[in-house]
Amino acid sequence: MTRFESAGPERRYLVGLIGAGITQSFTPLLHEVEAAALGLDYEYRIIDLIDLGKQAEDVGELLADARRTGFSAMNITHPCKQVVLDVVDRLDPRAEHLGAVNLVVFEDEGLVGYNTDWMGFRDGLIAGLSGVSFDRVVQIGCGGAGAATAYALLSSGVGRLDLFDVDPARAADLARRMGQHFSGSTIAIVGRDELTEMIANASGVVHATPMGMKHHPGLAFDVELLRADAWVSDVVYRPLETELIRLARNAGHPVLDGGRMAVGQAYASLQIITGEEPDRERMEEHFRSLVLSEESSVRASQE
Repeated sequence: MTRFESAGPERRYLVGLIGAGITQSFTPLLHEVEAAALGLDYEYRIIDLIDLGKQAEDVGELLADARRTGFSAMNITHPCKQVVLDVVDRLDPRAEHLGAVNLVVFEDEGLVGYNTDWMGFRDGLIAGLSGVSFDRVVQIGCGGAGAATAYALLSSGVGRLDLFDVDPARAADLARRMGQHFSGSTIAIVGRDELTEMIANASGVVHATPMGMKHHPGLAFDVELLRADAWVSDVVYRPLETELIRLARNAGHPVLDGGRMAVGQAYASLQIITGEEPDRERMEEHFRSLVLSEESSVRASQE
């Protein structure tokens, strides 16, 4: 059972987020505002490792404390998504396949680990890139976000997925793990020398590295390489319009910004925790208002 009852008619939920450097996360507001709209008594707390002087390896202790305190569930983010695999009592099959957990639900029988990152990206593909071709996709970046996007792409029927990472071993590991579960798709590792040609032949390109964030400026590839009908997706959502998304959109390519994945994982987490059906469009609108408000404040402070 994932929920506990209050003395009154309303169900009460105490949920949190464990990670490092997460005090500016939009996740608490996304959960609390949507939960309130659903008529739920729902509180979301930030548990920042840096503020507590804790390490990723302390996640088990923090989860045990949270359960004793009465938490219903805990979202997990960097740098704990892999460490927590050894802490939970049971893994949802998709989390096991991905080798990463971003949601732990406190059930009667123990801690159950889920991964909603891949669900968020999959749902974004469906909602934001309807009608595009998934015949041949190139993915740049094979870390935590890349594992989720690769799983979502293959689950959505991508025919061929070419993986590139600055660390070839990381790309090889992701290809091996995905190959165990998607034998019907071709999964290949792309070297730096091959990347330009692969992008030019791709029906879509997914960017799954931090490049494009405020403190990680740059462009992962030249948009001019793209086929005329190719689409582009970026996992970065701060800012929503990265340089990659802006250039691709201006060149007429269908684009999927990182906001879809961010909202999708929160939507799926809220659904799993409460058993209720959140309003995805309402969450999407709220999220984008938060990001745009932040961007406006940053611009104002620089003037």
